[in-house]
Amino acid sequence: MSVISATLTAFALAAITTAGPASATPPGIPSASTAASRLAALTVAAESHGSTYDRDLFPHWITISGACDTREQVLKRDGTNVVTSSSCAATAGRWHSPYDGATWTAASDVDIDHMVPLAEAWASGAWNWSTSRRQSFANDLDGPQLWAVTDNVNQSKGDQDPAQWKPSVTSFRCTYARAWIQVKYTWGLSVDSAEKSALNSMLGSC
Repeated sequence: MSVISATLTAFALAAITTAGPASATPPGIPSASTAASRLAALTVAAESHGSTYDRDLFPHWITISGACDTREQVLKRDGTNVVTSSSCAATAGRWHSPYDGATWTAASDVDIDHMVPLAEAWASGAWNWSTSRRQSFANDLDGPQLWAVTDNVNQSKGDQDPAQWKPSVTSFRCTYARAWIQVKYTWGLSVDSAEKSALNSMLGSC
């Protein structure tokens, strides 16, 4: 092999990395019984400060490692056979969206959903946080806050809580409720009464 060929081969190998099959379930989802006890422990309060919400108050998709930001980390974590470029962009792979049951092979068809939307968090207590804490929340890879899902499903969900929006895959609603409760519990956010009632109903399907 010539020096030029060897150099090109090395460059090509460096330019792409392939991750093996990955779990499509973020970490930290509690059992239904644990989720129920944590829901009972949450403060019930009406939402507030909604008119002062600004998405820019939650710096997100920050650099996590090397060239990879939070979105790219979730795509690698939750996809199968994900191939990334030297800039960490996902160029191939498969992603299963648990909200609607769809499978995608183009990263452009996938959004990273905040389980508890940023505006919902703001109105549930994050208005009183520091920017640093809001950044940590918006990029939380340690709990079940970030999910790779179908882009238009994420857009349909928007900022709605479980009293207003639920995944169309009914068998996933138990997991959805457990994850939502865990995020609110971990971050000390409140729930409103309609939200709590909806979550209790969803836990009933577990």
